[in-house]
Amino acid sequence: MPIEAQTDAHRTENRQAPGERRIITGKNTSEGGKNFIRKESGPHPNKTKNTLKDKSPTLKDKSPTLTGNNSYPTGKKRKGYTLYTRTEKYAPGTLVELNTADTTILKKVPGIGSTFARRIMKYRELLGGFYDVSQLAEVYGIDEERYQALAPWFIADTLHVRRLEVNALPAAALRKHPYLDYRQAKAIEQLRKQKSRLSGWENLQLIEEFTDTDKKRLTPYLSFK
Repeated sequence: MPIEAQTDAHRTENRQAPGERRIITGKNTSEGGKNFIRKESGPHPNKTKNTLKDKSPTLKDKSPTLTGNNSYPTGKKRKGYTLYTRTEKYAPGTLVELNTADTTILKKVPGIGSTFARRIMKYRELLGGFYDVSQLAEVYGIDEERYQALAPWFIADTLHVRRLEVNALPAAALRKHPYLDYRQAKAIEQLRKQKSRLSGWENLQLIEEFTDTDKKRLTPYLSFK
């Protein structure tokens, strides 16, 4: 086959569509055997047309060498690429402690990515910790269907719950808790001024701002010491 025909066949075989390409790099032993997926914008720097010395007498007058267009001309910088790590998910039957898990651990639970991992941790910080797995349903964006899928993966250790010191904190600090509004926080502050010290829920139930439902939700989070 003539050199020109071989060159055309080689070009056709290696032709790739322009734009972004996904390059799967396989396992990386330095990263514990994880799979990596690399995305790269623009054509590959090695994707150039073949350069061949043409010895055909019919082309000698034009040029002794056939050169193609270089996709990365001299002086033009190659665009960078972003490396993506594929997160390994936990096997069924794994239990994750909800109050100590960081975002890395949370993202290993099927159904949780970076966004939900951050939201869970943010809400946990506002609460002072989860006293029950059912509170996951209160995290923004977790609907009933998603909650039912996530709940079996978690347990909640109440030893990690942080309590609010009712007799020491001002209303501005108390109202930051998701279960207390401004009206309730001010009522606690006012009642504390009247009695100098609150001894327990029997004090709070004397005012209309707190219901039995509030007591059930807030009991794990309030300390009257």
